[in-house]
Amino acid sequence: MKKDSLLKNRKLYVIFSITLIAVMGVASITPAMPQMAIALNLSETRIGLLISAFTLPGIFLTPLAGIYADRRGRKKILVPSLFIFAIAGFAIFFIRDFYIILLLRALQGVGAASLGSLNVTLIGDFFKGKQRPAAMGYNASVLNLSTAIYPLVGGALAGFAWYYPFVLPLLAIPVGLFVIFGMEEPEFEVSQNLKEYFQAISKSIFKKEVLAIFTLSVLTFIILYGSFLTYMPFLLKQKFNLSAPGIGIVLSLSSITSAIFATQIGKLTTKFGSLILLKTAFFLYFTVLILVPNINNLYLFILPILIFGSAQALNIPSLQTVLANLAPDNQRGAFMSMNGMVLRLGQTLGPLVIGIGFTISGLSGAYYLGAFIAILGLFVLFTMLTEDKIKQK
Repeated sequence: MKKDSLLKNRKLYVIFSITLIAVMGVASITPAMPQMAIALNLSETRIGLLISAFTLPGIFLTPLAGIYADRRGRKKILVPSLFIFAIAGFAIFFIRDFYIILLLRALQGVGAASLGSLNVTLIGDFFKGKQRPAAMGYNASVLNLSTAIYPLVGGALAGFAWYYPFVLPLLAIPVGLFVIFGMEEPEFEVSQNLKEYFQAISKSIFKKEVLAIFTLSVLTFIILYGSFLTYMPFLLKQKFNLSAPGIGIVLSLSSITSAIFATQIGKLTTKFGSLILLKTAFFLYFTVLILVPNINNLYLFILPILIFGSAQALNIPSLQTVLANLAPDNQRGAFMSMNGMVLRLGQTLGPLVIGIGFTISGLSGAYYLGAFIAILGLFVLFTMLTEDKIKQK
């Protein structure tokens, strides 16, 4: 199917809508957090619990959601998840007790737990051959654009009051209706025997290629959440004395670049293969992380920011495509959900691991350790993966 035909496929827009909700829970409220801390008399540490309470349920529930989706169907987990996300998130609009807010955030996190993995599971279900990497690329574009736009929308709403961004979760209700009426349940053979299902998963998921993808996912998010998201703002402040809005603009350039570049992943995968794209991405990570501590001109500094966004566009959709290729149809929900759990592990480890480099040698150490992580990624790519093993069968 041609590119224009793929973009006319209603299923793809259902998936896009799920992706938009999946990334809303954090990106839309962060601009309101300083104002919220003042209004509720909270320290920076306590206000940070808004993020932890939301993400914590996903560590435990994401794999279970994937297994349930494999056994009972994608819609049976997606629809209630979207409605829980909407109701719990919007309820915060009316609450002024921080402990109740944390409980509602945790409940909203329960709703969010399946969304970030089942959206790419559905791409694997519905799209085959050349369509699959193209669809992954388009979905990555939607994700990156939303991560750039949500802070702007959340900040604008927070201009009225800190609780106005919590109106946004209501958008999950029309998305849930879109899933109900706009998407048929994917068809695949379901093993009736739960024991056989777990035996099959354990046999598939411990293959060398699958473990390699999980490892690469952890390394990717250590780099992203460690070197880039945690320490880049400090580097920009130290080197160029940028304000918070200025730092936000510079960092958003990476997301915008990634969104634009990701639209071409289908073509690039067809021409070069996923393995070449992954190797290129980790080489670009290494280059960026070596360069940024040594650039003292702001305009030159923008170049590695743009390169990093391009590397993200090559990397994330390719990892998802390869994992979807490796997963049997009736295990894809579990595979993608396990990857979602692995991503959260990388997000958690990123600031801690890269912080070791910072402790040893300041900001330069944080980036050189990140470059070493990128080398580890290249080692995994050259020793554990071959193109013939990761192609769609």
